[in-house]
Amino acid sequence: MPRQLPTAREALAILAARRPKPVRRPPRQAARSLAPLLKPLEERFGQGDDGLKSRWREIVGESLAGRSEPLKLVKSRTGGATLELRVAGPVAALIQHQAPLILDRLNLYLGPGTVARLRIVQGPLRAARAQPPRLAAARRARPPLDAADERALAAGLTELPDGPLKSALTRLGREVIRSQRT
Repeated sequence: MPRQLPTAREALAILAARRPKPVRRPPRQAARSLAPLLKPLEERFGQGDDGLKSRWREIVGESLAGRSEPLKLVKSRTGGATLELRVAGPVAALIQHQAPLILDRLNLYLGPGTVARLRIVQGPLRAARAQPPRLAAARRARPPLDAADERALAAGLTELPDGPLKSALTRLGREVIRSQRT
């Protein structure tokens, strides 16, 4: 014989008589309990390559930081570690030429004798590490020309038909006039 479902009143009475389960507390953050364990290890062994990646621009300078990135720090049993660098194209020769200076700066940051060698790997850099285009921002920040200069520039380009050549020459003319002012 099939079982009868309770009516709406009976369902409310059943639910009122039962106690709901208490709300579960979220678990404690793992970082909070791991911090006391990781602090002595960091003091003993150093920050490793994650701290290196965040400070790379300060260590090697603006010009090299935009063209290279640290990949990993391979520890050796016998001597210092080897830092593997990813380098954009022909900059590898520049990095290899400046390797002693880079090693000195790395050992100044990580501790004496930490890094003994550089291993250079050519390849594309991550897009997040690419330098932002500063030239475009500098152009946007410049003030517009005054009306007399703009009219003179437009009068000089009236013979050209409208198109990409005329707009490029207009931009070039504006930059020339701005550079003559300064």
